[in-house]
Amino acid sequence: MRWSKLYTFNCFRGHHGDASADGPSSDGAGAVGGPGFSRVVHCNNPGLQKPLKYPTNYITTTKYNIITFFPKAIFEQFRRVANLYFLLTAILSLTPVCPFSPVSMIAPLAFVVGLSMLKEGLEDWRRFIQDMKVNNRKIAVHKGDGEFMYRHWEELCVGDVVKVEKDQFFPADLLLLSSSYEDGICYVETMNLDGETNLKVKRSLEATLPLEEDESFKDFQAVIRCEDPNPSLYTFTGNFEYERQVFALDPGQILLRDSKLRNTSFIYGVVIFTGHDSKVMQNSTESPSKRSRIEKKMDLIIYILFTVLVLISLISSIGFAVRIKLDLPHWWYLQPQKSNKLDDPSRPALSGIFHLITALILYGYLIPISLYVSIELVKVLQAHFINQDIHMFDEETGNTAQARTSNLNEELGQVHTVLSDKTGTLTCNQMDFLKCSIAGVSYGVGSSEVEIAAAKHMASGDDDHDMPLEDIWEENNEDEIELVEGVTFSDDRLMHGNWTKEPNSSTILLFFRILALCHTAIPETNEATGSIAYEAESPDEGAFLVAAREFGFEFFKRTQSSVFVREKHTSPNGTTEREFKILNLLEFNSKRKRMTVILKDEDGQILLFCKGADSIIFDRLAKNGRVYEVDTTRHLNDYGEAGLRTLALSYRVLEEAEYSSWNAEFLRAKTSIGPDRELQLERVSDLIERELILVGATAVEDKLQKGVPQCIDRLAQAGLKIWVLTGDKMETAINIGYACSLLRQGMKQICLSIPTGDQVAQDAKKSSLTTEQAAKESLLSQIANGSQMVKLEKDPDAAFALVIDGKALAFALEDDMKHMFLNLAIECASVICCRVSPKQKALVTRLVKEGIGQTTLAIGDGANDVGMIQEADIGVGISGVEGMQAVMASDFSISQFRFLERLLVVHGHWCYKRIAQMICYFFYKNIAFGLTIFYFEAFAGFSGQSVYDDWFMLLFNVVLTSLPVISLGVFEQDVSSEICLQFPALYQQGPKNLFFDWYRILGWMGNGLYSSLAIFFLNLCIFYDQAIRAGGQTADMAAVGTTMFTCIIWAVNMQIALTMSHFTWIQHLFVWGSITTWYVFILAYGMTLRSGDNYQILLEVLGPAPIYWAATLLVTAACNIPYLIHISYQRSCNPLDHHVIQEIKYLKKDVEDQTMWKRERSKARQKTKIGFTARVDAKIKQIKGKLHKKGPSLTIHTVS
Repeated sequence: MRWSKLYTFNCFRGHHGDASADGPSSDGAGAVGGPGFSRVVHCNNPGLQKPLKYPTNYITTTKYNIITFFPKAIFEQFRRVANLYFLLTAILSLTPVCPFSPVSMIAPLAFVVGLSMLKEGLEDWRRFIQDMKVNNRKIAVHKGDGEFMYRHWEELCVGDVVKVEKDQFFPADLLLLSSSYEDGICYVETMNLDGETNLKVKRSLEATLPLEEDESFKDFQAVIRCEDPNPSLYTFTGNFEYERQVFALDPGQILLRDSKLRNTSFIYGVVIFTGHDSKVMQNSTESPSKRSRIEKKMDLIIYILFTVLVLISLISSIGFAVRIKLDLPHWWYLQPQKSNKLDDPSRPALSGIFHLITALILYGYLIPISLYVSIELVKVLQAHFINQDIHMFDEETGNTAQARTSNLNEELGQVHTVLSDKTGTLTCNQMDFLKCSIAGVSYGVGSSEVEIAAAKHMASGDDDHDMPLEDIWEENNEDEIELVEGVTFSDDRLMHGNWTKEPNSSTILLFFRILALCHTAIPETNEATGSIAYEAESPDEGAFLVAAREFGFEFFKRTQSSVFVREKHTSPNGTTEREFKILNLLEFNSKRKRMTVILKDEDGQILLFCKGADSIIFDRLAKNGRVYEVDTTRHLNDYGEAGLRTLALSYRVLEEAEYSSWNAEFLRAKTSIGPDRELQLERVSDLIERELILVGATAVEDKLQKGVPQCIDRLAQAGLKIWVLTGDKMETAINIGYACSLLRQGMKQICLSIPTGDQVAQDAKKSSLTTEQAAKESLLSQIANGSQMVKLEKDPDAAFALVIDGKALAFALEDDMKHMFLNLAIECASVICCRVSPKQKALVTRLVKEGIGQTTLAIGDGANDVGMIQEADIGVGISGVEGMQAVMASDFSISQFRFLERLLVVHGHWCYKRIAQMICYFFYKNIAFGLTIFYFEAFAGFSGQSVYDDWFMLLFNVVLTSLPVISLGVFEQDVSSEICLQFPALYQQGPKNLFFDWYRILGWMGNGLYSSLAIFFLNLCIFYDQAIRAGGQTADMAAVGTTMFTCIIWAVNMQIALTMSHFTWIQHLFVWGSITTWYVFILAYGMTLRSGDNYQILLEVLGPAPIYWAATLLVTAACNIPYLIHISYQRSCNPLDHHVIQEIKYLKKDVEDQTMWKRERSKARQKTKIGFTARVDAKIKQIKGKLHKKGPSLTIHTVS
């Protein structure tokens, strides 16, 4: 059986009978050998190929290698300005000007940087392991003498002949030589490249068809001259020189790396592009180094603190120089005559400069070195909790969510725009046949998800939409029964042969035959079970065939010229096998929006069956073919409002003479050669697809992945913008948009596309422009018109959707147009980009990221999504069944799209608030502590003397205040996860940056400044001339310093206790344990001789003195009462959303007053024009409008 004669494959096969004539002179081939077309491949001849030195097939997606790890990782660490500062102080600690020992300065820096580098190294090691798994896959390679042996992918070279078997991935970009089919065709799944799951047909040159077994490659020699490596997936230009003939090559013979061989036992191919030269790798981008916005802002804060540090150090050095010059000569007890250059009265300026360095090191506690280590530790623990979240565990695959890098946890809580792939991400590419309209009668009693939700919402009787939609979702599909995969249809009028009793049974018969015959699918019989599966070009066709089988019309066989159907109820003799001869097949494409098959039945009657978009079919109906048009149109509208994908079905009976005349013209167009061949075919096809008779319409429900509509709805309510970037054609993408409620009935669509070639050419002639300029002018006009339409819209509830195809996007992404395109896209509720290449996905992501200036998240599951995943601020890979390339390049991985809701709305919200509060608190406590050192130094004549013992200062950040702040960053919850999901508007606190804006940051800094003043001056006033011992002795510096330090420990730990909203035993242990640790330490430290002035200071000096305990209580209260007043005022007079929810939960109003709780939940969603909620609202308005028209006397009975 010659498979190439099926469908229209033979229409597109090159004519190589006179190959030498057609080869080099054919379109595009003349460029071979010129610039950009210099690659030469000596097939099966490694001796000639090796000198050309093309790259190996080894690939890597890591950020580092053995050589670059140390310098690049060091660079990453010292991009942090605080680390640069501490590096400088560590170097200065080796000089005499440092007030501390070198070890105390170098050791913490080495620990911080080393720990961060270790984490980076471990994360990159995981990427390396994934790469090795790919590089070590095995493939059969011709080793000579007609023998093949298995080698690793990474060992492949350009020119090698390989044998790829069924369901294997192609290891490199190959030229197809032959296949298990005698005509040299094979079926390829390109899901990893363009996201499409429907199979593509590739075919070899006729000249290489005899190379069909291993032995035939014993003496095989050929040369390929072709284009250089480039990222274009859909183009290829080259020549194939074989047996003294030259053949032109096109994309139809090229098998791309990471696509998969399907429904073909094996193929032979020769390697053209390897490794990073392959087109899929050309579409990938280098693994970027990503930093969160909070971390970048934290650098700015550190700049500010460093400025403050330099300022107070200048004040200190000037003060020191003045005191050295004026006062030191009179301080005879300091022996000024023996002073060195650090405090020389004769050179006060030099002494001041040396003291500036001392002060810069001394006041270094303003900049917390432990901040970075604490944040790294907190982020690792946050990532661990994300990985262990049982609610993001996929039972089918056994996969959990994985935070592949912990650097971006808080970014999850600040996402503004989500850019999503479609196939495998939003959809599982399964259609369910749900309803149909035949002869003006609607069949199918099942309901779509949109209809069920709207009905339940109406049944609740809540006009204000108080009923939470998650309650609807929980019960949405309880009563739905899927008869077989692909069919959820239920209507006894058509099932089990009952259709024969219907008044229009002849029309119903035609309808079922159109379903069973108008397609390009191939049946595959399972030898073990006898069941038939269909390999269809689109999931719609598969659903139609399964539905037809359930109705009693089973398509079971296809030959070169016929299709065979088993019909159960059309003959009194039972099941009848009927043969229909295929005369012509006019394929579906995005421009035609219809598909036609012309058949001859067993009675010799010629029938034309046509299915397509209703607008296209209705325009081609005959006058006597519009009998059911009004009723069918009404049904189509109802189906569309219910979120179903629709097609209209029609037919026509052709006379023999009319068909023969048309077919002759069609064959002339098909065999013509030239640039207008496609236009000729389209024109001739249009001639026969006229005078049609309408039969009915189909309605299928696109099976999205579980939970996708709910997830998109919740994300929309959380205020996120959602873009879909897909390699699918425009119609498919639009239908998916409807299925997942990114589009809905009544939404105004702005479609941007480049007009057809002839139209562009005509426009170019009129305006004296090149074709490309004319296309750009057309697109500019479309964008301008779209923007004007949005601006002039007066209805506040009007929603716009922007749909753009890949060709238009190529122009829209150019510098002179991209900002206009982006501005229009921002004004639209949803954006869908179709037919986009992987490179375009990355470019769109970059445009959104840079143009909007907000956090972007890209999510996908295939190799074609790697570019946008790496380009986005956050990349999320879906660990599906098709490869791991997206996961390997991602920052986070999940098993299904629906888990994105919890990843963002719960973990993102928590991580953002935790990190923001943690950083603000860190700066607060270090300012409160560091400034007291400055105050005392000023008080002590700018002498460089610290009021605190060195051990106190060393332990302040490391032990005594570290664990409470880590517990804040790991365990803090303003609300529970359930509340986060019920109140999605809470998420907007992240994108609006409510907890890390300058108001909040400066407020915390001000709090630290106030606390430092209160701690120092209150203690100074209390202890200045007050006796603290029984003998009447006043406090010395050690007693005052220890008391001040006690007050700081109490004040900052009480502050963090007031900041926390969620307490567990861990927080209690860490907060109160830190205070206890201070007393244990000072007690133990005071017993050692190394303590010096602090010897027995707690037991003998401070412990027995009531003033010590009174001062601790007074100063702690003075430091925290202002914050307590502030938070009380805010909660009472200007509460944030989570404050209200916390109060409701605390007073248990969610249990006692359900009405109020529902009302608050309905308010807690951002007003959105996309998502299931918006769609249900639109459906409710429509139902109410219909009820209003019918009159008030109508009673509605709800059937449960």
